[in-house]
Amino acid sequence: MKVTKLEHAALILETAGRTLIIDPGSLTTPITEPGSAVGIVITHEHPDHWTPEQLNRIFSKNPGIPIFAPQGVADAAQGFEVTVVTDGSTAEVGPFSLQFFGTTHATVHPTVPAPDNVGVLVNGSFFYPGDAFTVPPVQVQTLAVPCAAPWMKVAEAMDYITAVAPRHVFPVHDMVLSVAGKGLHNARLEAATVAVGGQYTVLEPSQSLDI
Repeated sequence: MKVTKLEHAALILETAGRTLIIDPGSLTTPITEPGSAVGIVITHEHPDHWTPEQLNRIFSKNPGIPIFAPQGVADAAQGFEVTVVTDGSTAEVGPFSLQFFGTTHATVHPTVPAPDNVGVLVNGSFFYPGDAFTVPPVQVQTLAVPCAAPWMKVAEAMDYITAVAPRHVFPVHDMVLSVAGKGLHNARLEAATVAVGGQYTVLEPSQSLDI
């Protein structure tokens, strides 16, 4: 399986000539080449993780594919058919086996409502938590770790890597950082990854990793 990182939190997973698209949001360059997509996963309703425009671009090349997302996305995505998933849900779509974990977006501030959020485990090995620090009850081989956001500090991401103890880590959710900021955060996250015996890889937009 190959994972390609786009800008911010958008990911494309590919295996057996089919793709799964995760969190195609507003901070990501328009996705005009989604490949032979069999499904879309949206972790939560915030626009940096999905937009109607991104979905329509994907559907123009792959009409009728399912969207898997929590109830908050189903409520917000008027005009789109959404398969609602919650903590513990599973799904099979093309060559991808999906398991969903988590319930709520991490706290930004007590005055800011926290929407539904689910992380997704793909083919039993790759985990992406969305905007949360959910630790799935399985051994994770590759973790896409949130790098920076209004709801987190880098120490929390370091602790999250320690708790999950994956073999491979790469950062996502990084468009809120400057180039210098990315360097500082990546150095800390790499140290946490190495401390648990893992390997840390920085992917620039459109770069891929075989997992």
